Amino acid sequence: MKKFVAALALSLLAAVQPAQAQSLLRDAETEAMFDDMSRPLIIAAGLSPRNVKVVMIKDDSINAFVAGGQIVYVHSGLITSADNANQVQGVIAHELGHVADGHVPLGDAGIKPAVAIQILSLVLGVAAAAAGSGDAAAGIIAAGQQAAIGKYLAFSRVQESTADATGAKFLQTAGVSGRGMLEFFKKLQSLEYRAGYNNIDPFSQSHPLSGERVATLTETVRESPAFGKPTDPVLEDKFKRVKAKLAGFVNDPPRTLTAYPVEDQSIYAHYARAYAYHKGGYPEKANAEADALVKALPHDPYFLEIKGQILLESGKPDEALTPLREATERSGYQPLIATTFGHALIATENPANFPEAEKVLRQAVGRDEENPFAWFQLGVVYERKGDQPRALLATAERAALNGDLRTASVSARGALAGLPPNTPDWIRAQDLVLLTQNVIDDQRKGRR
Repeated sequence: MKKFVAALALSLLAAVQPAQAQSLLRDAETEAMFDDMSRPLIIAAGLSPRNVKVVMIKDDSINAFVAGGQIVYVHSGLITSADNANQVQGVIAHELGHVADGHVPLGDAGIKPAVAIQILSLVLGVAAAAAGSGDAAAGIIAAGQQAAIGKYLAFSRVQESTADATGAKFLQTAGVSGRGMLEFFKKLQSLEYRAGYNNIDPFSQSHPLSGERVATLTETVRESPAFGKPTDPVLEDKFKRVKAKLAGFVNDPPRTLTAYPVEDQSIYAHYARAYAYHKGGYPEKANAEADALVKALPHDPYFLEIKGQILLESGKPDEALTPLREATERSGYQPLIATTFGHALIATENPANFPEAEKVLRQAVGRDEENPFAWFQLGVVYERKGDQPRALLATAERAALNGDLRTASVSARGALAGLPPNTPDWIRAQDLVLLTQNVIDDQRKGRR
């Protein structure tokens, strides 16, 4: 019966929750921008900036969500759609409302009553079928499922309204204008009108309709002393750079070049076109755009990074070393940038560069251990050096991050057999053996 109830709960969640893409977009500049725009809101929420993360998911839809813990996931489509940094801050404030109000762990409070309705309708349906009324049974079960979903959606709308109010409070406490929150809801409202507003059933939505949200929040937001406060111009510049850079990376080149035509000689346009040309197979134009960025700000680590990345991905790792080395140093050895630099050092296929690559990559995984690509590159370095046990340990780390527990377990055992006992790497290999085996055992128990 317990498994049956769990299956019903899962089917209910599948019906009422959108699919959540899990392809993270890791970018040093974007993550730094998220840190800057979210820090005052996190503090206003009574949370610690060390424990809360805002990360980006590659997904064209306009969405953001929390899924447990203290991580806010922002879809790339939301950044593309937003007009300014303050609109993104409004969305982050709303999601922090979910975190602070404990909405994810409280989700069972909405699921259990809905599941109870499903179970009751199923029992009644089975009774009707036993009495010889198949059509009535099917109708009872279908009506029960619809009622269960409606029950959960009503619960979800209350949570969303509460998160709106809590987010507005965080904005006010942080001294950040709530204008962007209202603007973004109005943007969503316009999309609802395009989709046929008159045909939208408000009771079949997981969120209140955007017009209702604007009407509910407007007075509260306008009363805040920060309402008329302009966004920090430095933060706004960072947003425009990230938005342009994102367009170059995720959009088709023609779309990017339409949005940022060659007549536009702004920094943002050069940034967008640099990678768009690279993706489109125009290396000379891509390099020219990257050079324009570096000429404008010669020591900007992110401009140096994109110049080096384009050279590296164009098969010119030796030329990529100078900009990537400076980008790594000027960013304070930011792990994602350092990983690209380590990759370039390895790609030269010059053994003289391998010691530096090992040093850089070990620093990268030491500061950001949840970086599968860094672990992969570190494994390549060890493989090239003939250090098989540490190559296996790096493989185990990467496999564990990617959810490949069997590979992680086998590789960690191989590393444990070859590493000097009681060294830090040996202890880590032992930890991975135990952790992966425990998870594998738990999964086996769950299938019984």
